[in-house]
Amino acid sequence: MYRGYKYFEVIEKHAGLLGILTAIMVSLGGLAEITPLFIAAHKVEAAPGVKPYDALRLAGKDIYVREGCYLCHSQMIRALQAETERYGHYSIASESVYDRPFQWGSKRTGPDLARIGGKYSDEWQRVHLKAPRSVAPDSNMPGYPWLSQALVDPVETTKKMKVLRMLGDPYTDADIAGAGAAVSGQTEMDAIVAYLQGLGIANEPQAVAKDAAAPAEGATP
Repeated sequence: MYRGYKYFEVIEKHAGLLGILTAIMVSLGGLAEITPLFIAAHKVEAAPGVKPYDALRLAGKDIYVREGCYLCHSQMIRALQAETERYGHYSIASESVYDRPFQWGSKRTGPDLARIGGKYSDEWQRVHLKAPRSVAPDSNMPGYPWLSQALVDPVETTKKMKVLRMLGDPYTDADIAGAGAAVSGQTEMDAIVAYLQGLGIANEPQAVAKDAAAPAEGATP
């Protein structure tokens, strides 16, 4: 008994050794927990109907992230009746497979935007982004008028698409070759409006779209 304990005694009396061995055990435990989740996450594939962002919407998504929109708006509808009645079909993982990083969010100072696409006109979105309280008097959202003046960088957008293809997004040579022309002369306002108008439409799986279009059980057409 004593012979076995003396090894623990050595460890306990040497803080450096104890720290090293603790770090090793924590690392092994972390790998055991994280590795299966990491592998499972990479098994999620895009559902039929979900495609990578086109050049303008890709630029818009990055502007959305840059301006911190995700801090007040989520993009994840939970499978709760109150949420599906307000926002639409609950979100599924394959909708976000091309989001790097994903925009699920954790706070709703403003409404969820997962299916905001087409709910309002392009002009409404522009006015709302420039002067939110002109269309929503109780809003505490700041305005982003400078987006109408700043132009999207065609070279940067092309580079982003090339990197995303390296990470697995199925962009074709034609997609990348035409990216510069697609965003040339477009403002950042144009880009973020295009991004918002595609949420829940351009990234909606076909199965989800069919479920949403089907009448409720017992409902009269």
